[in-house]
Amino acid sequence: MKSFSVTLLMAFFVASSLFAQSDKYTGAMKKNITELDDALKNNSMAALAGNFERIATAEKTQWLPYYYASYCTVMAAYMEQDKSKTDAIADKAEGFIKKAEELAGAENAETCIIKSMIASAHMMVDPQARWMQYGQASASNIEKAKKLDPANPRAYYLDAQGKFYTPEAFGGGKTVAKPVFEKAIELFGSFKPASELHPSWGLTSAQYFLSQCN
Repeated sequence: MKSFSVTLLMAFFVASSLFAQSDKYTGAMKKNITELDDALKNNSMAALAGNFERIATAEKTQWLPYYYASYCTVMAAYMEQDKSKTDAIADKAEGFIKKAEELAGAENAETCIIKSMIASAHMMVDPQARWMQYGQASASNIEKAKKLDPANPRAYYLDAQGKFYTPEAFGGGKTVAKPVFEKAIELFGSFKPASELHPSWGLTSAQYFLSQCN
């Protein structure tokens, strides 16, 4: 009986410890996720990526910290003015998203969306010379994301953004992008993230781009 009581007590302490770790992880993630918009405005995405990387290193089994580290890093690549530095930043984002997929067990719509963004960051360094390689990689990852999760609004938002910036002579332009932005915004209205920590970004940007199509 005494042995049973000791075992039960140990199980209680282990469970309490796990709950405390879970609360700490959730709190840290929520805090940094709420800083995404400000980091974008203040061009401090690289610093925020570092925060998520530290959470990922501490947790070891969670894929979302690496996902957000990759998202923040690729956004930093987009904002980098010195194009000679863009490839290295995008490569760092790729390393993070690979770790995210390893921990998640497979690629998913959200990781495919980030891989599309990474390919676009590489392409932006020299669009004419890199379109064949990186433009197609970006588009194929968007299509893969749509197949993996047809209700994901970010896939349509990035698809529309790509069309928005593609010259009309090459099948893009505002007229082509507009209905895809509208589709993305419609999906945002019904999309429910799997948890409070899962990605939910993109609506404000989609609304802005749609306003530019009118």
